[in-house]
Amino acid sequence: LGALVKSVNHTLKNLERWAAPEKAQAPLVSFPATALVVPEPLGVVLVFSCWNLPLGLALEPVSGALAAGNVVVVKPSELAPSTAAFLAANIPRYLDPKAVKVILGGPEVGEQLMEHRWDKVLFTGSANVGRLILTKAAKHLTPVALELGSKCPCIVDQLDSKRDRQIAVNRIAGAKWSVCAGQACVAIDYILVEEKFAPILIELLKSTVKRFTATPECMAKILNTKHFQRLSNFLDDDRVARSVVHGGSVNQKTLTIEPTILLNPPLDSDIMTEEIFGPLLPIITVKKIEDTIKFVTSMQKPLAIYAFTKNEKLKHRIINETSSGSITFNDATVQYVVEGLPFGGVGQSGFGQYHGKYSFELFSNKKAVFKRSFLIEFMFRYPPWDDSKIGMLRHVFNTNYILLLLGLLGLRR
Repeated sequence: LGALVKSVNHTLKNLERWAAPEKAQAPLVSFPATALVVPEPLGVVLVFSCWNLPLGLALEPVSGALAAGNVVVVKPSELAPSTAAFLAANIPRYLDPKAVKVILGGPEVGEQLMEHRWDKVLFTGSANVGRLILTKAAKHLTPVALELGSKCPCIVDQLDSKRDRQIAVNRIAGAKWSVCAGQACVAIDYILVEEKFAPILIELLKSTVKRFTATPECMAKILNTKHFQRLSNFLDDDRVARSVVHGGSVNQKTLTIEPTILLNPPLDSDIMTEEIFGPLLPIITVKKIEDTIKFVTSMQKPLAIYAFTKNEKLKHRIINETSSGSITFNDATVQYVVEGLPFGGVGQSGFGQYHGKYSFELFSNKKAVFKRSFLIEFMFRYPPWDDSKIGMLRHVFNTNYILLLLGLLGLRR
């Protein structure tokens, strides 16, 4: 809720500036003229939110769509029924029901909504459902923004200072296990570390996660039986089970899975080929820290890359040699709450960006407006063509205004 309120306040503070026409450069040859980019509402937009951050991922996009001047329909996730019911009951109390509507229901309702034409659809969720949304949207050529998950890697370089190591592990453990027990699209999916540093990292992770999860209420449960079984199936693979170095306990009755650390599970196992979306953390070792870049680029483009390092050369290489929705150095998941940064994926992790000004832009059409006067008219732009007129046009397109002026004065043919 804190991140949501912070984002809405940021929008209110800056909206007048975002909505103002933006001047663009007009070519000198068109003088006197002005060029503007004017944001306008797209129209009627549809927002599909998901269950893991069911208030923030519904209301932040809605706030951006309203800020841009649109009418909004929001469909909360049926997998968070209490929150969905809360939104349906309270949004009409505080917002104009002619501007915002909440539609409740499951997948069948989502399919019915996608039978209609929308001016924009934002979907947050799994890649499989995202494909269905795209397929349905194609019927009406509806533009779609998809916020999907991925396997977000975390590169951990050797850190000489004990303090730096502990801070890094605090942030890794917090990003993996304290945010919905890893059931978040920006959660760390796996760690890449040099072989010689792996034992130190594992011991620090063990002690830290024990401290962070000293009481049961410190860990979220798994969403439902289906997701619990999916995560349990990762560990049912004997090859994966043998790689567990901490945790591994599961309790179907309470839908809880102990924070689990795995060392070098097989790269062809499901846990390393599918998004985990849960409290299981594989650690993959490499010979040299630079090898992590090749590993990351061999996978699908992730929503986020995290790297803990003081090596500026390594940071530069990660920025320039990898592709992802975001990169965060020496922390994890916090980029989500930075309003000045866009949030979104690339490739298989989605497309379209929002947060702060980017939410306003996502739901706006940037309309080009060009104004000219009747003061000056150049007849060389009109037929019949001859070499002189073609020469003048070449000067215009090459922005060679000195030769153009000489030609107009008859001083150069």
